Amino acid sequence: MVPSDVFRDQPALIGDRVRLEPLDERTGEHLVPVLTDLDPDVRRLTGTHTTFTERQVRDWARSRPSHADRADWVILRNEDGRCVGDCALIDLDADNGGVDYRIALNDMSLTGNGYGTEATDLVLEYAFTVAGLHRVALQVFDFNTGAQRSYARSGFVREGVWRDHLYWDGEWHDAVLMSILAHEYADLRAARSR
Repeated sequence: MVPSDVFRDQPALIGDRVRLEPLDERTGEHLVPVLTDLDPDVRRLTGTHTTFTERQVRDWARSRPSHADRADWVILRNEDGRCVGDCALIDLDADNGGVDYRIALNDMSLTGNGYGTEATDLVLEYAFTVAGLHRVALQVFDFNTGAQRSYARSGFVREGVWRDHLYWDGEWHDAVLMSILAHEYADLRAARSR
């Protein structure tokens, strides 16, 4: 359905409030202080049990351009260039035109400002109109209701639940599965342009 190296020439994506720069050795420097001292609330929202060293983050960022089956971006705020997070299209299923989406903002003070929603909208525009994908899916933990609302604003539809998918602080949590299809995105885009 799509080439297995569809993300080889990954562009920067520019919106009104944020710009998404492809993740590489240079842009990855923005993530070193974030990922080596990950905000506890962000750690919980993303289900990140792993702790990272500076070397791991730098090596990971340096390796991203060679992975043409995924697209990783650093999210920078237009007004001051501050890194507000990162996002990615991962787990490409080229035969079926599908991919998974993930996003993380750096700290809780950045949520509720529209940065995540705009970044998601930019990624969806790229995924459907440039990469030619058919489906973008994600999972979000049941307690992250703010993210679920943000994803719904971007057109994602709830389609199921993985029960007891995350074990955090002695409790099990479900993962809510959401997706958006190319024709749904086209309808949403047309409605927004009216």
